[in-house]
Amino acid sequence: MHVYDLGIEQEWNSDRHVEKILAAVGGGDVTVACWEPAQVSPYHCHPHATEIYFCHSGGGKMRTPERTIDIVPGAFVVHPPGELHEYINGPRRTLLFRVRYGSNMLARHLDNRQHRGFRPSAQDVAYFRDNPRVLAGEMQ
Repeated sequence: MHVYDLGIEQEWNSDRHVEKILAAVGGGDVTVACWEPAQVSPYHCHPHATEIYFCHSGGGKMRTPERTIDIVPGAFVVHPPGELHEYINGPRRTLLFRVRYGSNMLARHLDNRQHRGFRPSAQDVAYFRDNPRVLAGEMQ
């Protein structure tokens, strides 16, 4: 059994959101993710892992190729393997609890609006070129 107090585990950074992995469990991990106002995640996917976010406090928006939804306390989102997504934090600090599981937690990055001049790696460019269904929101 793993037991955590999200009030104690949270860490904040004004330069970037903080993802603190609390444990590796059953082919994945559990994480607390802390977001300052207006921080934005990279637009990315995990080709071989499911990613689940639960909003503990705060909130923002989650964007996929098909739609953008509001994230509020109590909401959770499940991203199946290969689903392109981006989290945009709202005007308050946000605490998200994340669970990932699968054969590989590797992320492929398409864009990062939080960082000017971002360029995806050659491997990421090749991945999205070879998997156009991901860009269309059809995953793999």
